Parts: sequence; structure tokens; C-alpha cells
Amino acid sequence: QVQLIESGGGLVQTGDSLRLSCAASGPSFLTKALAWFRQAPGKEREFVAALAQVTTVEQQEYGSSVRGRFTISRDNAKNTVYLQMNSLKPEDTANYYCAAAARLSFEVDGYDYWGQGTQVTVSS
Repeated sequence: QVQLIESGGGLVQTGDSLRLSCAASGPSFLTKALAWFRQAPGKEREFVAALAQVTTVEQQEYGSSVRGRFTISRDNAKNTVYLQMNSLKPEDTANYYCAAAARLSFEVDGYDYWGQGTQVTVSS
């Protein structure tokens, strides 16, 4: 039903920027909310950012560890969500996952569809 394909990960240095992309396909009502999570080795999956269209307003939410450095955006024509990551730190190193749901949530369980993940590594 819904497919999510991430791209844009890589190896960067501290302070660099990187932009992740997630192309979504499938019924639009299942991808009203699109989010990014990340998971580092040995750690739980962590909420990074999400957005959802609520009537005419776009709701955006960010995790506390990335607020002010990361920006989530969406190209509705391409049904693609982006995560612009600036001022990257070694602690941002993780596998980044795109997720989709009918409603915005801060929880892993709130999302029904997941991409395969893209690795981001920030060297010090």
C-alpha cells in the first residue's frame, strides 16, 4: 500500500549539513503525516521530526535534540519529505527512518509504514 524510500545519508564531519529525502507512494490519506526517526546502535528508536497537514495549516514538530538545527519540509507535488540537517554533531550518527501515518504522532507505534533507513555518520 505505502512505500517509503529514503536517500541522502552519508559520512560527514562535525558542523556539516546533509539533506535526507523520503519519497512516499500510496494512498494519500495514509501519508498525511510523515516523520523522521533515528536509531543509533544499542539505543531505542528516537523521534526526530514530523509534519502533517491539518486543514490549511502545516503542523511541524521536532525532537528536543534537533530543534533549531534540523528542518522538515514536504513537496506535495512529489509526495516527498525532506530533512535538512545543519550543524551536525557526532551524536547525530544513526540510521534515519522515514515513517508515514494518517495522523502525526511522536511515538514509534503511531506509524504504520516505514522505510528501510539511511545511515548518517558524523565524524568528530
